Amino acid sequence: MKTYLKLNNDVLNRYSTTGQLELEKDREATRRYFLEDVNVRLRYFIDIEEKIRYLVEEGYYEKEFIELYDLEFIKSLYKKAYDYHFRFPSFMSASKFYDSYAMKSRDGKEILEKYEDRIVIIALYLAQGDAALAERAVEAMMEAYQPATPTALNSGKKARGELVSCFKLTMDDSMNSIAENIGYCLELSRLGGGVGVNLTDLRPLGDPIKEILNRASGVIPVAKLLENSFSYSNQLGQRNGSGVVYLNIFHADIENFISSKKPNADDKIRLATLSTGIIIPSIFFELMKRDKDIVLFSPYDIYKEYGKRMSEISITDMYYELLDNPNIRKIKRLNARKLYTEVKKAQFESGYPFEIFDDNVNEVHPLKDIGRVKMSNLCTEILQMQETSVITDQDEPNEYGLDVSCNLGSIDIHAVSKVEDFGNLVDTAMRLLTNVSQMTHIKNVPSVAKANKLMHSVGLGVMNLHGHLVTQGILYGSKESIEFIDHFMEALNYYSLKSSMEIAKERGETFYQFEQSEYANGNYFESYINKEEKELLPEVLQALGNVPIITAAMWKELAENVKKYGLFHSYRLAVAPTGKNNCPFI
Repeated sequence: MKTYLKLNNDVLNRYSTTGQLELEKDREATRRYFLEDVNVRLRYFIDIEEKIRYLVEEGYYEKEFIELYDLEFIKSLYKKAYDYHFRFPSFMSASKFYDSYAMKSRDGKEILEKYEDRIVIIALYLAQGDAALAERAVEAMMEAYQPATPTALNSGKKARGELVSCFKLTMDDSMNSIAENIGYCLELSRLGGGVGVNLTDLRPLGDPIKEILNRASGVIPVAKLLENSFSYSNQLGQRNGSGVVYLNIFHADIENFISSKKPNADDKIRLATLSTGIIIPSIFFELMKRDKDIVLFSPYDIYKEYGKRMSEISITDMYYELLDNPNIRKIKRLNARKLYTEVKKAQFESGYPFEIFDDNVNEVHPLKDIGRVKMSNLCTEILQMQETSVITDQDEPNEYGLDVSCNLGSIDIHAVSKVEDFGNLVDTAMRLLTNVSQMTHIKNVPSVAKANKLMHSVGLGVMNLHGHLVTQGILYGSKESIEFIDHFMEALNYYSLKSSMEIAKERGETFYQFEQSEYANGNYFESYINKEEKELLPEVLQALGNVPIITAAMWKELAENVKKYGLFHSYRLAVAPTGKNNCPFI
């Protein structure tokens, strides 16, 4: 065993028995890793010019983005990155970068990039010829900003997947749509993204097909087909395919769906690798509070009676109407408390299903008059509106709706408190994410390509909240921690809106149907403009560092500018998927 592996094992074994990290041993593991592995495999070049020429000529980098810049500027950018004197803080971080991110020779024997090299290439690639933005991008990434994994992994590479992290698709109740969406999942998984698929509109097990009773197979067989698709399709073997399927808790197949992730589930319904999530309307909790039964419905009946899919209605608003309607079958009655107990049992045993609270999301949705949020993604941090596509027969044109691509990046909360210009950092991140969105055209999934073109959605997130609170001596969940995150996220929200407004002003373009949004009519800003301003606790001010306090007057001015110039992005923020902090759009 190599020395660095033994040292790392010692660190992990020691931590598992004592709860203490031997940082000196970890630093030694990192040093030995570079001596024994990285340095002996690293290809050395005479200078930057030779490095760039070799990597372009040998087909490792795309040449088009390199040609957008003067060579002397590129050299200066490399110098800027190396002047930070970056050092990996741990063995795990160093090995992760060189194992997964750094460019290697095609046989995997040579390492062709250091950390700083990858940062410069990301900056040059995403800036698309804007030298000032490329320079800002290097500063942002070296100081506090982290692009999403696919962006960091693929930027500038000739043999690459897409730059986006994940996708959301809506499946309609037809064989055409099922087949088309399975193909989409294969394509998106190949490109490197996790995929969420909404199965709520599929008719349940035993439903009629062409008026013949007991013919439908339900959602589980479709979920199994998707599971096999994700297992088969991955991104050049670098990232395994992964997906999640969502189902409304009032869907008639909900019991099997909840049980599908249990370790002892029947093989006929067992989903071994596919994640699951449930969509829960508020009426469910109202009935559970009163210890009442809930009634399960078929989306087939709902569409036949109302001309709307189950995912397109509020079950809370229509629940009693559905009960009273004789044309809507009441397929099964279940005690709400017992059903939710089964949800919690399944979560205890497997971690699934995820939960999305339908009415909570849609009531505060700034685009509520444009469309509904129907589901979330694999990491549950994305909540964006979707419109279902109608997939027709081969000799007829399809009617493509709006699906979702998640163009993500995150800011390190601990690092950003020391950055001199918080607003500039957020603006830089927003512009880089905007370019990711503009550079992404997934032509083989038209509903995603259409929405990306019209909606310009991005997701700027945050990470390392726990770490920052520890360094500040603030207990997680305390009054101080809540006050801190409230003001930090308010500042992030404000500056992301300001950046989106500035980009809309510069380009003379807003997102699709901006005029019908809560941003345009000003409702979104009312709570900020009318907020009570009070003095912050000293601990909170210290933790915020250089992050500005946003005043009501600042919000009022921004609201006026947004009304005048609009917003370029329909969605802007998304908390990094840590498994703990899940946040919708803001």
